[in-house]
Amino acid sequence: MRKINSIHFGGKMILVGILLAVLLPVVMWLVTDTFSWLYAIPGGIVLVVFFVLFAIEMRQDNGKIPYYQKHLKDTIPFDPQKQTPVIRASICTGEKVAGFKDKKTGHFVEVMMIRNEEEQRRFMQIYGIEQISTEY
Repeated sequence: MRKINSIHFGGKMILVGILLAVLLPVVMWLVTDTFSWLYAIPGGIVLVVFFVLFAIEMRQDNGKIPYYQKHLKDTIPFDPQKQTPVIRASICTGEKVAGFKDKKTGHFVEVMMIRNEEEQRRFMQIYGIEQISTEY
């Protein structure tokens, strides 16, 4: 399941919930001159579902290593005997990619993009690397 914040869906869910939970009952109260909780229930359900999904996302993001990187070490293994950890940096754009370079063939396996020092430390923490070189 895609995360609510990554697809910019959270604001829409809150808007629909507020419309159904507040606006619809008020309009019906003004039109019929009687208030019915029946009109507020669907909006309340939408808001409860949103907050439950949001709480799950926040729990996933609470770890030191983000949810999508927890199994990175299992997916892309690192063998220090055959590979060297390297950060490849572009001279033109400054883009940095962390990965492993095969000592014999020179083949580079990209693991993750590095946008700041924290991500570099996280990469080194995931793979237990103490020192890493940069190639341009």
